[in-house]
Amino acid sequence: MAPTGRIDSPESFQAAFGISRETRDRLVTYADLLRRWQKTINLVAPSTLGDVWHRHFTDSAQLWKFRPSDAQKWLDLGSGAGFPGLVLAILGAEKAATHHILVESDSRKAAFLREVARATGITVDILCMRIENPETRVKISSVDCITARALAPLPRLLEVAAPYFKSSTLAMFLKGRDVAAEIEQAVQDWRFDYALEPSVTDEGARVVLLKALKPKREG
Repeated sequence: MAPTGRIDSPESFQAAFGISRETRDRLVTYADLLRRWQKTINLVAPSTLGDVWHRHFTDSAQLWKFRPSDAQKWLDLGSGAGFPGLVLAILGAEKAATHHILVESDSRKAAFLREVARATGITVDILCMRIENPETRVKISSVDCITARALAPLPRLLEVAAPYFKSSTLAMFLKGRDVAAEIEQAVQDWRFDYALEPSVTDEGARVVLLKALKPKREG
């Protein structure tokens, strides 16, 4: 799955990512609900609503190709309108081999996520909780993949994500043009291995693939 060019329709998304018609139809339902709910809840920037397939669906789906082949348990932090977590859950539903957990503390956004899951017929855990709360950590434990988009600068993101890491966990973060400065700040307090991949939706943005996260010890 390697999209080339701009993805501006269900058909071009299906062709680019090699998904089934059923998965495409689920995303069409998702897009319709997003436009409907946007009228009363600010789910995405209004200027991006007409560009859902590229700005939101393709931006989220580009992470799928980086997943470890044996990754089963996924955690999406601060899911908002479901990007990237709900899109990845819909992609994962094709093979029914992945378990997706979306954490969103805003009750209205969590309600939107539940409605999309219901309407598309996918199984996903949606937790209306704060990521950093001890009860959230106990409920989720460690996971295979962690995702986030536009949630926080990398140092803060690593702080909230760290409790969910195990030795094999891969984090996939969609970051903007300031990613180099964020990494420079993050390494002051954390050790980790990482790679940067170009974004398919924004030439200045990057996908951060991060593993082996450990806090630095004083002294």
